[in-house]
Amino acid sequence: MPIKIPNDLPATKTLQGENIFVMTETRALSQDIRPLKIVIVNIMPTKITTETQLLRALSNTPLQIEPIFIRMDSHESKNTSEEHLKTFYTTFSEIKQNRYDAMIVTGAPVEMIPFEEVDYWQEMCEIFEWSKTHVTSSMFICWAAQAAMYYFYGINKVILPQKVFGIFEHKNLYPASRLMRGFDQVFRAPHSRHTTILQSDIEKHPELNILSTSDEAGVYLVKSEDDSKVFVTGHSEYEFDTLDKEYKRDMAKGMDNVPLPKNYYPDDNPENTPLVTWRSHNDLLFSNWLNYFVYQTTPYEL
Repeated sequence: MPIKIPNDLPATKTLQGENIFVMTETRALSQDIRPLKIVIVNIMPTKITTETQLLRALSNTPLQIEPIFIRMDSHESKNTSEEHLKTFYTTFSEIKQNRYDAMIVTGAPVEMIPFEEVDYWQEMCEIFEWSKTHVTSSMFICWAAQAAMYYFYGINKVILPQKVFGIFEHKNLYPASRLMRGFDQVFRAPHSRHTTILQSDIEKHPELNILSTSDEAGVYLVKSEDDSKVFVTGHSEYEFDTLDKEYKRDMAKGMDNVPLPKNYYPDDNPENTPLVTWRSHNDLLFSNWLNYFVYQTTPYEL
């Protein structure tokens, strides 16, 4: 998939080094193609890392993609330079009059805070409401999945007794779903969270379909009946060393009870290089979503 991104975005060199077809704005102007316009609401603190992960995940189909990165008006980022944000990001207030093919909302390290106490909660609610009429299909990842389920369906998160942290096996419960096309009966995906959404609470809403669960990590993939919303409680977009960095960061801080990521390090030894066992699932998840829920559904004239 050619991904149309700004010429100087830091992700460009990384993706080109992985032989991913990155099309700069300059070259894209020479093609008579309407790219799929995808709003990416990036509320992760490590914005540049998340940009690269998501653009990599969106690169596995022949479709041309144009990402529009959104920052929160109501929150000041402490981990990304203001220059980067001004150059590559816009705000919701600047784009809310437009319509888009799709939207992705990332996770955020605020899961232990009640939703209403998150400093940008009101702005996030505006984005959720706006997406009903201005976006064909939305994907909500980790905290955003919990926040969106709370906003749209009143399903609240539950604090876990121990952090779900590592690589976990998941069951394909709904192989007939287009989102699950090509999935194995069992596949792996990363998780890193202190909260969850209970399956019993989701099952009270017949307009929601549970597509995948894990015996250890709980509910993983859920979609709305009309395919306009996809909820992903884990992080299939993570790189091979993302959990490693998180684990060693927390250990260096002297945090109590830092769990070793499960099923991650060979021989459970943090000195060993982690193996990637979830990349093919990640590619399928994003390509199926883009193809069946976005490209084949969105009108040509937005």
